[in-house]
Amino acid sequence: MMRLTALLAALALPAAAQDDGAFVEFRALKPEVALRMAEAALEHCREQGYQAGVTVVDRSGVPQVFLRARYAGPHVFETSRRKAWTAASFRTPTSELSDATQAGEDAFGIRYLTEALPLGGGLPVDAGGSLVAAIGVSGAPSPELDDECAQAGIDAVAFEIAF
Repeated sequence: MMRLTALLAALALPAAAQDDGAFVEFRALKPEVALRMAEAALEHCREQGYQAGVTVVDRSGVPQVFLRARYAGPHVFETSRRKAWTAASFRTPTSELSDATQAGEDAFGIRYLTEALPLGGGLPVDAGGSLVAAIGVSGAPSPELDDECAQAGIDAVAFEIAF
C-alpha cells in the first residue's frame, strides 16, 4: 500500500508541473505599499531639491499611485506614468531601453509605440523573481537622477516585498 501511494504521488508531480489549469496566479502590491514607495521616491527627489512626479503602476501597467511635488511641471504626470508603464511592459529599466532603442538598433521600433517612453526614470519592481509593479519618476534634472529617486522608492519597501 505504501509503494502504491508513493507511485501515485510520483506520477502526480509531472501533471502539476505542466500547469494545465484555467487560472494564473501572480502577486501584486497592495495600494498602501505602492503609496509608500511613491512617497519615498518623491521625498528623495525633494531632499535633492527636485520637483518631481512619481507614478507606481501594477504589473500590467495600470496606475496605482501618482504623487506630484507642489512645483513640479504639468508634464510629470504623463512622463512618470509612461516611464512606469514602459518599465512594466518590457520588464526592463527605461534607461536600458533608452540605449537599446536608439536609431539603428534592433529595438528602435519600440519608440513608435504610443505609450512607450524609453527615457531613464522607470524601473521594474521585482519580488521573488516576479514583476509586481513598476515605478516612474519625472522632474529631476536628468534621467539618471530620476532613476535614483525611483530606486529610493523601491529601497524603501524592499524589505516588505522580499519573499
